[in-house]
Amino acid sequence: MTDISRPVSRPPSAPSTPLRGLLNGEPSVVTAGVGLLADALRAQAAQVTEVDWRPPMPGTESDLARVMSDPRRQAANEKAVSRLMSAGAELVDVRPAHECLGIEKGTFFHAGPPMDWEQAPGPMRGALIGAMIYEGLAETPGQAESALASGDGITLDPCHHHKTVGPMAGVVSPSMWMFELRDPVHGGTAYCSLNEGLGKVLRYGAYGPEVIDRLHWMSRVLGPLLQEAVRAHGPLDVRAIIAQMLQMGDEGHNRNRAGSLMALRDLLPSLITVDAPSSDVADVVRFAGANEHFFLNLGMPASKLATDAARDVPGSTMVVAMARNGTDFGIQTSGTGDQWFTGPADTPVGLFLGNYGPEDANPDIGDSAIMETAGIGGFAMAAAPAIVRFVGGDVPLALRTTRTMYEITLGEHPAFQIPILEFRGTPTGIDVTRVVRTGILPQINTGMAGAVAGTGQVGAGLVNPPEQCFPAALAALAKAVPDRR
Repeated sequence: MTDISRPVSRPPSAPSTPLRGLLNGEPSVVTAGVGLLADALRAQAAQVTEVDWRPPMPGTESDLARVMSDPRRQAANEKAVSRLMSAGAELVDVRPAHECLGIEKGTFFHAGPPMDWEQAPGPMRGALIGAMIYEGLAETPGQAESALASGDGITLDPCHHHKTVGPMAGVVSPSMWMFELRDPVHGGTAYCSLNEGLGKVLRYGAYGPEVIDRLHWMSRVLGPLLQEAVRAHGPLDVRAIIAQMLQMGDEGHNRNRAGSLMALRDLLPSLITVDAPSSDVADVVRFAGANEHFFLNLGMPASKLATDAARDVPGSTMVVAMARNGTDFGIQTSGTGDQWFTGPADTPVGLFLGNYGPEDANPDIGDSAIMETAGIGGFAMAAAPAIVRFVGGDVPLALRTTRTMYEITLGEHPAFQIPILEFRGTPTGIDVTRVVRTGILPQINTGMAGAVAGTGQVGAGLVNPPEQCFPAALAALAKAVPDRR
């Protein structure tokens, strides 16, 4: 029985700790994960800082640990992003595809990772049908479709496999004229077809008579006159125009107004001295001046030059290509060569033309995501808040998107700067490990093609790559890490 009359012994006083007096003032709390706790604290007038932490993508832990511990990774990524950011881009010529790419009749390059006719969606089929008619390999859409389905004498190959990029369906055939760009720093060359404008055009899968007639005019008049103008002008610095257009409200993917006008301004003095009928010169000036996306087909090969300069760096986890064929979305990384990592393409969410709606849109398509891969387009939306009127969303979304992309990139482009962010460089160099660790997917803004062949453009919107592309790339990068024994 305890003698309660005896004094109870007590331990000596605890030494003072940094926690003493913690609750004497106003609390300041940092939370991570689900926002319920933060909301409850704010309701009690507490100061809360939320950290956007999330676990890595499921099943990636071991691959992530192996790649993150690769002793080559930091130096490799520094080299890759440095090469990307230092790459130049000059327009040096305009030539037919059969001449500069060696493409023969019956061969068609297309956007995105590899595919065959059976995999091709509506807009890709429509563009291939139109290209068959344009090349004189078929007289009717039915004949073209039968020949393409049989595969007899037909070869389909990705543009990316031939130093080329193509917007939307991205179909390139021998008679099409191509912009030829060179990188004076690293020596690369890249190509892209001439832009047809918007609406019912081949790249969106339209193939009606007006589409074919326009393509013939582009081969007969537009291409040859631009060739003479470019050769008379000398190399046109496309990278410098991109840097300027970001300061003038363009982001380089869906908004190219300033870029198109600057390119036309630079070429116009040479163009008006071309030995050609004045009516042809006027038609070319009118066509280019009215086409707000004229510059897109210069910005795309400029971006490919930059990302190609960063290829084949062992140990680098940087993405060097994002491309879509309307069925699959694929990425390539610097450290894994030409291997594609694919997943089903998602359908963009945005604004529609006329009476079109979500049910009319095809899943994401085109090589134009090379713009985001190089640090512009959706990554530079803060430079072009007016873009939201074309792709949906609001101005805060444009600002938030660019800020978020800094979390998954390796650097900030010194030449491509965003005025509203105090001239901070655009987020550049998508890092597979950062995407997998954060779950944040690259943001792309893009046009939307009609799902039915022959429709053309139905709208524009925002889209992300499928998540599975990045764990697949990470697994390949993990396998490439040398054993340390």
